[in-house]
Amino acid sequence: MSAPLDVVVVGAGPNGLAAAVIAAAAGLSVRVLESDPSPGGGCRTEALDLGVPLLHDLCSAVHPMAVASPFFERFDLAARGVELPKPAIAFAQPLVDGRAAVAYQDLNRTVGELAEDGAREGRTYRRVMAPLVENWTAVRDIGLGDLRSVPSSVLHPSGMAGAAALGSRALELGTALWDQLTRAPRAGALLTGVSAHANVVIPALAGGATALLLGTLAHSHGWPIPVGGSQSITNALLTDLAYRGVDVVTDCQITDSAQLPRARAYLFDTSPWTLSQVYGTDLPARYRSALGRFTPGNGVAKVDFALSGPVPWADPRLAEAGTLHIGGSREEMKQAERDTAAGRHSRTPMTLASQPTVVDTTRLGPGGARPLWTYAHVPNGSTRDMTEVVTAHIERFAPGFRDVVIGSRCIPAASMAGHNPNYVGGDIAVGTVSMYRMLARPVLRWNPYRTPLDNVYLCSASTPPGPGVHGMCGMHAATRVLREHFGIQQLPDLAPAGMRSSVR
Repeated sequence: MSAPLDVVVVGAGPNGLAAAVIAAAAGLSVRVLESDPSPGGGCRTEALDLGVPLLHDLCSAVHPMAVASPFFERFDLAARGVELPKPAIAFAQPLVDGRAAVAYQDLNRTVGELAEDGAREGRTYRRVMAPLVENWTAVRDIGLGDLRSVPSSVLHPSGMAGAAALGSRALELGTALWDQLTRAPRAGALLTGVSAHANVVIPALAGGATALLLGTLAHSHGWPIPVGGSQSITNALLTDLAYRGVDVVTDCQITDSAQLPRARAYLFDTSPWTLSQVYGTDLPARYRSALGRFTPGNGVAKVDFALSGPVPWADPRLAEAGTLHIGGSREEMKQAERDTAAGRHSRTPMTLASQPTVVDTTRLGPGGARPLWTYAHVPNGSTRDMTEVVTAHIERFAPGFRDVVIGSRCIPAASMAGHNPNYVGGDIAVGTVSMYRMLARPVLRWNPYRTPLDNVYLCSASTPPGPGVHGMCGMHAATRVLREHFGIQQLPDLAPAGMRSSVR
C-alpha cells in the first residue's frame, strides 16, 4: 500500500487552490480533487457564442478583494503575469433622472462630483468613507480576517481609529439609522448600491459592513478587472501547483468518504452540506444538525449579453464604469431586496453589471462587439429566465439598450449549481449572509474551519471571512492545518520560484 498523502483538497475554487498552494509551498504532498471538468469554481471564464464569440466570466468578474487580499499579496499575481487594470470609476449607481452617482478610485474626485448635486451629498460621502480609506489596512484586515483574532494593524492608534469608524458606520448603514441618508439621496444611493453585494434585505448590518469594506477597497486599491477574464487568476494558481508537482484531478465527484485517497489531512472547499453528505454519520449528530441550520441565502440569476457596441447610458460617464449597481433609488433597492428575501420576484431586481472592455480591450470582438456581465437578485431556487426583466431594467437607465443587444443567455438561479455545486439554489455566497452568520459560519466554533473529525477541515466561502475571490478562507484553514498536523508555525514563502517575497 502506498504511503498516504499529506493533504487532499476537495474542491478547486479559489479557496481550495489557495490552501493547496500553501500546503505545497510548505513542502507537503498535495492532491486536489474537483467535481467539475475544469477547476476554478466561481473564478472561471468561458468562450460563448451569443451571436458573436466572446469571453464571458462564469461567476466573478471584478476583483477588489483579490487585489487587496493578504493571500494574493503573498502569491504576487502581478509577478505571475496577471494584469489587473483598474477602471477610473470603480462603481456607479445609475439614477432615473439621468445623472448617476459615481465612485471614482480617487475619493476626492468622488466627493467633488457628488457635491455638484449639493454640498450635503459630498459631505455625507466623505464623512462615511474618508476615515476608512485613511486607515484602509485595518479595515481590510478586519474584513478579510478570521473574525477570531485581532489583526496587528488594529493594535496602534490609526488602526483603532479605522476599526472604530468601521463599527460606527456599519451601524449607520445597517440599521434604521440608514434613513438619515435621505438627506443626501445620491450619496445614499451610491452607498446602498454597493451594500447589495451581500444580497440581503436593506438595511442590514451585513450589507452595511459589505458596503464599507468594498467601498474602502474601491478608493484604496480600485476594483480591477483581470485582462482575459477571471480565468487568469485561476490559471496562475494552477500554474503554481503544476510547478510544485501537485495533481489537480477534475471530473472527480466525491460523495462518500470511502472515495477519498488516504491523507493526513483533508480540506473541503465545498458547501457544508456536501461535507455532511460525504461523511454522514461519521460526523457527530449535533454537528450535522448545526450544519443543517446553516441554510442557503438568496439566489442570483446570471444574464450574459453580447453587445454590438457600448451601452447607451443616459449619463455618458458610465461608459467608463467597471461595475454598475442597477437598482434606482434607495427606496427602490430596499423594496426589491425585501421582495427577494420574501420569495417574490421584483419587477426591478437589484442587478449588478460589469463592463470588462472598459479596461480590457482583448475582450472586444469583431466590429467592436463586447460582453456585458449581469447578475439579478432572485429568490433562492428560482427557475425564472430573467433576461427580459434585466433588459428592461437596464433600458430605464440606458435608452436604446435593446438595440445594441446581439444575443443573451440566462442561467436561472436553480441552474447555477450546474456550474458550481456550491451554489445551491443560486446562492453564490454559499450560505446565508448576516452578522451572526459571519461569526457562526457555518457553525459557532472557536475554530470554524476544523470539523469534529480530527483531520477534516472546511475552507470554502461557508467559513470566515465569507464570499469573494480572496483565497482567505483557504489561507486561514491551511494555516491551522500546517500548525495542528505538521508542526509548521509560519506560512511558507508563496512568491514565484526564484523570487523573494516582498510580503512577510
